Amino acid sequence: MPDAHHDLSLPHVRLDGPESGTPLVLGPSVGTSLTVWEPQLAAFARVHRVLRWDLPGHGGTPTDVIPQAAGTATVADLAALVLRAADAQGWESFAYAGISIGGAVGLHLATHFPERVTALAVVCSSARFGEPATWRERAALVRAEGTEAMVASRPGTWFAPAFAPTPLGHALIEDLRATDPAGYAACCDALAAYDLRGALPSVSAPTLVVAGRDDPATPPAHAREIADAIPGSSLLEIAGAAHLAGVEKPDAVTNALLAHFAPPPAHTDASHHAAGMRVRREVLGAAHVDRAVGRTTPFTARFQDFITRYAWGEIWTSETLDRRTRSCITLTALVAHGHEAELALHVRAALTNGLTREEIGEILLQTAVYCGVPAANSAFTVAQSVFDDLDRVDYEVREVGD
Repeated sequence: MPDAHHDLSLPHVRLDGPESGTPLVLGPSVGTSLTVWEPQLAAFARVHRVLRWDLPGHGGTPTDVIPQAAGTATVADLAALVLRAADAQGWESFAYAGISIGGAVGLHLATHFPERVTALAVVCSSARFGEPATWRERAALVRAEGTEAMVASRPGTWFAPAFAPTPLGHALIEDLRATDPAGYAACCDALAAYDLRGALPSVSAPTLVVAGRDDPATPPAHAREIADAIPGSSLLEIAGAAHLAGVEKPDAVTNALLAHFAPPPAHTDASHHAAGMRVRREVLGAAHVDRAVGRTTPFTARFQDFITRYAWGEIWTSETLDRRTRSCITLTALVAHGHEAELALHVRAALTNGLTREEIGEILLQTAVYCGVPAANSAFTVAQSVFDDLDRVDYEVREVGD
């Protein structure tokens, strides 16, 4: 932790995702801003409340949030900034992913404040970033010549040279140019003093270590050292990726981190059943569900509970697909397997879910190609029967009303 007399202010942060989402903090690498996490942001923000932060002198964070005298800044200072940002959100704990120095901050938090870190991902990082003298020399160079002195070497280190002209590659290089030399140098000082190799076995948070197989800054051997030392951790090497693996190979990194940070199931069996019964009534109609429940016997009770909890309480309640799409899929599957009684039920449900008769006909026409003409022929007969019944009821209601 920094000395008590240092009055640390908050780093620049950006929040995305639902306020009710599980907290996830994303740390950047030296020379970049929170833009470095843009390829992952949309996927993370679906389920997480995402906090991205900028390093001192990078992006929107002032340089003077950590000590500026040469050789005085530490990774502990940066970790303190993250804790203050989390405290400002009222987060007692959070998941954390960090790239390079951002990963070092995550390891520091996991070893010194284990109660705060629920899960950890360390991306293209290290428990010790080489010889301290190398970082002190870089700090001196940038203090003297500015961050432009680093620009030419970043393509080939951060990512393949061919990636540099892309919009994101260009944006990241411009981030480096815009970085305050004093802030960049302070981060180099922090890396010079950093060595967590002896503390790694104390990490208790579930940990994923990601390496770029072509990373010249923190080669895969650095990742293996971390993974070998942290009990129960996992290691993933990304082929064809350099130091900013999440930028160069975004899908592989995103999918790995999503799986690692997936929130545990929040629903109990009872709440699944309640949610399933609600959706089942909304889609199939209360009268049908009441009849099905009324016919339940000791022999069929477990099956009724199963379809309510699982089919309706977990599958139909998921927000990944809307109900119209689920009806399209369900109709096709029922035609393919010849389940005509269920098909009639779900033709009605499809209308409830917003499909038109014309759209249902188009779905059944497509099943003729992929499920066979006889199956589609029967399906059209079933659907027409449902439409006729609905029209007859509608006509009788109108007659009574007249």
